[in-house]
Amino acid sequence: MQSKGSHNRLSGGMYRSPISNLMLSMFATMASFYVAGRLWQDAENRVHLIKELDRITGKGKSAISVDDTLKVIACREQQKKLSALEMELAAAKQKGFTSSLLPETNRTPKKKPLVVIGVLTRFGRKNNREAIRKAWMGTGAALKKMEDQKGIVVRFVIGRSANHGDSLDRGIDSENKQMNDFIILENHVEAPEERPNKTKLFFAHASEKWDAEFYAKVNDDVYVNIDALGNTLAAHLDKPRAYIGCMKSGEVFSEQSQKWYEPDWWKFGDRKTYFRHASGEMVVISQALAKFISINKSNLRTYAHDDISVGSWFIGLDVKHVDERTFCCWSSGAVCAGV
Repeated sequence: MQSKGSHNRLSGGMYRSPISNLMLSMFATMASFYVAGRLWQDAENRVHLIKELDRITGKGKSAISVDDTLKVIACREQQKKLSALEMELAAAKQKGFTSSLLPETNRTPKKKPLVVIGVLTRFGRKNNREAIRKAWMGTGAALKKMEDQKGIVVRFVIGRSANHGDSLDRGIDSENKQMNDFIILENHVEAPEERPNKTKLFFAHASEKWDAEFYAKVNDDVYVNIDALGNTLAAHLDKPRAYIGCMKSGEVFSEQSQKWYEPDWWKFGDRKTYFRHASGEMVVISQALAKFISINKSNLRTYAHDDISVGSWFIGLDVKHVDERTFCCWSSGAVCAGV
């Protein structure tokens, strides 16, 4: 004789069975659709491969290999994606959308800058910068006009204060907001002994931002005759790896008490004479050399002075050293003048 509890369990089991059967039926139906879809897709691939096989063997070639098979399938997938993108592009054009990347027949091609000039400045030199703006650099529309018409880009170059965000940094940020004529090297800390590294970072940054023929470094106490500089550089466009400046040499000072002391003096030999290099007032290098500095900046050694450092980077390279006497800022007829 069955107990009441057993009777309840049987009743419960009989009540749940129709729901379970319904769920199984739904799962079986969905699985059937999935399998059918995969079989249909595989059948399409087989038909295509058979046609491809017939085409190749009809030309007297052997059956396609596994690699060829995979290439065929990959090409079909890419073709589907390309077709879908073409349809989307056509629909977008109908709605009036255009791409800024598409060439426009009425757009004037942008002129490649002749030279990007970096005027190395530092904190507390605002009067020098104002004098340069008034004398030869210009501001606002005049600065933009020089870029557009003469292909000469000029920017002041400065790093950050050792106390990042202090009044010195805020002063430069405020001046740049007003004038918009700075390159601020965010990862460079301003210090007299870091000037060679600053020069290296400027050349690297400028070559990455501007696609110019030349890149020039000048000091913020140098006045430049822009037209004369442009004419001089135009005469050197045929030199792909040009290092241009007022070339000089000189004594290496080994005593720490001396003004131009060089800590690595012993590397320059017993005669203690620097190799030939461009004077630091104005140095110009071609695009190839600026790109070289950009690529190798983490491995390029700097010395106590920026002009020596720049010269050392090109010692072992196939570089044309151009002794341009008009870059000797102290001489008559020069394109620059020191003040």
